[in-house]
Formats: sequence, C-alpha cells, structure tokens
Amino acid sequence: MEHYLDNSATTAVSEKAAEKAYRVMVENYGNPSSLHLKGMNAEKELEAARRSVAKRLGAQSEEIFFTSGGTEANNTALFGVAQARKRRGNKIIISSVEHSSIIESAQKLENDGFEVVRISPNENGIITPDSVLQEVDENTILVSVMCVNNETGAVMPVSEIFSAVKEKNSEVICHTDAVQAFGKIALNARRLCADLITVSAHKVHAPKGCGALYIKKGVRIVPHQYGGEQEKKIRPGTEALPLIASFGVACEEFNIDENYKKISELNEYARQKLKSIEGVIINSPENALPYVLNISVGRVRSETMLHFLEEFDVFVSSGSACAKGKPSHVLNAMGLSRERADSAIRISFSKYNCKEDVDVLCRSIETGLSVLAHR
Repeated sequence: MEHYLDNSATTAVSEKAAEKAYRVMVENYGNPSSLHLKGMNAEKELEAARRSVAKRLGAQSEEIFFTSGGTEANNTALFGVAQARKRRGNKIIISSVEHSSIIESAQKLENDGFEVVRISPNENGIITPDSVLQEVDENTILVSVMCVNNETGAVMPVSEIFSAVKEKNSEVICHTDAVQAFGKIALNARRLCADLITVSAHKVHAPKGCGALYIKKGVRIVPHQYGGEQEKKIRPGTEALPLIASFGVACEEFNIDENYKKISELNEYARQKLKSIEGVIINSPENALPYVLNISVGRVRSETMLHFLEEFDVFVSSGSACAKGKPSHVLNAMGLSRERADSAIRISFSKYNCKEDVDVLCRSIETGLSVLAHR
C-alpha cells in the first residue's frame, strides 16, 4: 500500500476533476476564442471555472486570470508591477523565505536596477508586520509575502502586514503567494488587503499545468507575454481548457472546515508519535498550517532517509520540490544549524491521508535511524 505524504509538492487529482478534464478533451474540445458553437461551449466551461476560483477567493470572476501555474503567476505579478510602477519608485520588499519563483524573480529585478529588500523571519519562520513596515517608504512599489510557507507550514499574518503597509503608503501594491493556503484555509482577497494573489491547481487535487492570478479591479500590471487577446492580454495564448475546467471542479470540492479538522488531528497524532522517536526534532512551529510538518531526522541526511522511506512505499520530501535537493534557504533563514537543515524532511498531508500513513511513516523513520545512523 502506498503512503503518499508529499502533498505540498503535488496532490493526486480527484476523480471528479480528472473526469472533467477527460470530458473536455474528448467532447468539449473547441477553442474558447472561436466564434462558432463549439467555441462558445468551450468559453462557457472557461468562465464557469473562473467563477469557481473567484468564489473561493471572495473575488469577482473578471479579477481571475489563468496561467500555467503558480510560478508563472508569481512572475507575472512581480515583473508586471515592477514595469507598471517603475516611474513611481523602484523598491520591492519580499520575505527571505518565499518560493523560488519569487526569490529568483526579485533577483532578476535587482539585477535590472530595482532595490530589493529581503525580510528575515523570526525563529518560528514567521514574517512580522513590524519587520516589513519599517522598510516601507515613499519609494516602495511592491510588497510580496506568502500566506503559508511551503517548507514549514508557517502561517504569515498577511492581512496585518498588508493593512499596515497600505496605511503607511496606500500606493504600494501587495501580493501574496497563496499556493499552499488555497483550499486549506478560507481566503478572502478583500480581508487579506491583497492586490494580487497567486494560486495553483495541482496543490488542490487538480492537474499540473494550471494556476491563476487574482488582480484586484483597478490594479494595472504590464504583461510580459504577447500574442493574443486571451485573459485580457495579461496571459495571451490558447487557454489549457481541460486543466482549467478541472481546476474549477476541484475548487467546488473544497470542504475547508471539515478537512482542516481532520488534518489538524492527524498532524497532532504525527507530532506525538514523532516526538517519541529519539533523534527526531520538529521544525514547524506549533501554530503552523497542519497540512505541513517539517522535521529533522538526527544524523541522517534528508536524501538518504527519503530514499530509505521509499522502500516502505512512504513518499515524503526533503523540502520544496522546486529546489530539487538544494539546501533549504527557509531553514537557513530561521537560523537552524547546518546539520539540522541537512536532515530535514517535509511531511505534507491531504484529505486522502489517514493514521495508518503516519504509523508506517514513524515505524520506517525509526528503522531508518537505527540502520542508517551507524553506516
């Protein structure tokens, strides 16, 4: 039996979402931009999905723009704001624990002459409002802070940060990468005080290759792709309708409160079992999103333990999948020792997990520590 505990990297596609993608591919396969009946039916699917995503963000459907995923949405947000606002200022503030698609986009903008300020988290991996606010000035054009950290599950006080930023300088555009929060906690664009929000399909039981960017009505960004009228020119090119329609179905399947309760109990069960294993240290803060649990496994390197667990059909991660095994900049920013960071494992749950998955994981880790630590 498979024990898949790497849901922050990607999730299994739900049966209904997969069925929708298949039906669109073989039946409703028209181009949404075509003016004939097939095209109009395809456009109806597109707009139904847009409404579904919008509803889950407390947004209007015209504020949702589909992309190929979270990385493209984050790139569109950062480069789009930088180009649209460069005459007003050139200062961009991000956290030092962002996803690589934010970190590397900001680096490119810095290379192009923008000033980039990187805010470090506290010892729990959380970005505080004060740490951001003290850097905001009249030259600031963008602040980007993620909702939930993808490696530790640390929940950022985004609404507090953004409301404070807006109070100090109302012209600042506020963006949040909500990829790890979407579908797991209730999100409302207005309450977040966010101008731009990134979400992704494959973290919520829909296929890979699809995401969306919320752009608050009235906020202007400059597109960095050209070649068509699709998505109001923000993201031109024929829409990946099977993926988008599937994304819409997955959004309709959200049961945030029920799943949160179940995953919270599972997380607590895992914490207690892991704490009883000698050599295991929990890195995620107590108030982290329960879907993510980061631990360190003593003197055994992450990659070694990860492959050992595979032998028991247990699948976890050594950090962000996009990092492809590189050292964690998140754990480093939290001030963890090199040894602790080198042995870090990310466990991430979905609604499909159960206590048996945790039991097998813990038995396998315990076995791994007894076998691998002495090699």
